[in-house]
Amino acid sequence: MSRANVTVMGIFALDVAFRTPRLPVWGETVVGSGLQMGPGGKGSNQAVAAARLGAETTFLSKIGADAFGEIALQIYRDTGVNTDFLVRAENEATGAAAILVQEDSGENAIVVCPGAAGALTKDEIDRAGDRIAASSCFLTQFELPIVLVEYALALARRKGVRTILNPAPGLPCPDALLALCDYLTPNESEAEALTGKRVATLGEAEAAADELLRRGAGHAVITLGARGVLVKSETVTEHVAAFDAGSVVDTTGAGDAFNAGFAVALGEGMDLAAAARFGCAVAGISVTRHGTSRSMPRREEVDALLGRRGGN
Repeated sequence: MSRANVTVMGIFALDVAFRTPRLPVWGETVVGSGLQMGPGGKGSNQAVAAARLGAETTFLSKIGADAFGEIALQIYRDTGVNTDFLVRAENEATGAAAILVQEDSGENAIVVCPGAAGALTKDEIDRAGDRIAASSCFLTQFELPIVLVEYALALARRKGVRTILNPAPGLPCPDALLALCDYLTPNESEAEALTGKRVATLGEAEAAADELLRRGAGHAVITLGARGVLVKSETVTEHVAAFDAGSVVDTTGAGDAFNAGFAVALGEGMDLAAAARFGCAVAGISVTRHGTSRSMPRREEVDALLGRRGGN
């Protein structure tokens, strides 16, 4: 098995998570039961998770020269994420996110501000071109401006690198962008935003996947929460079940855990269904822990879970 080499482009955000019995309505104050701060941002979470899974991982982004930026640098040092293409901006603040976590279910609602990462430039992406070219996968999301996402996907394609787009948060996007995606990994609401089709059942997920393939995506990988993942290509249609790794306490970051695991598995040579199964195992462990980056499991934990459930 070869070691995966993953380049992730996205944002870092300092997460401030509040545990609450319910969401407040506008003008209302709700007393929460807990507060936690920690590193987050979809791209950053995915980079940290990939590194913990054993991949050679590079994070392409921009952070501010501030205290939040120092927190970002520390977690990358701790996890071994390459920061050669992590730009420091003197006049921009590092991103931040407010996360509300429902006490009983672990479900969440998030407001994110990309901060300095939103000012990433095409020239700064170009400087990472050789690193991207050496990667087995290039992974990005929609927390950056869509014009930068499309530019970077096109660059990776020109370099002959496998591309993965996690279209989160959900946005409509042009077919030309979808055609740059070897693998498109929306959740149910994101698949609805992309296709205009309701996604509440496996049948509806398959119909949405068909639409995404028709519009140019190479593979559609629709994550379905506790129901697992539907993977579809021109030759494969498979429902991959979720993993029960323990009591669910916080679903924040589960999608990031899946995407990192999926990218690493593809980079190691696993096929589509096996890579989705590996991603499900990573996500299954992450939801048993609070936080985002800090909830990402290490490789030995994932291998142990897969071993208990029949392997990959």
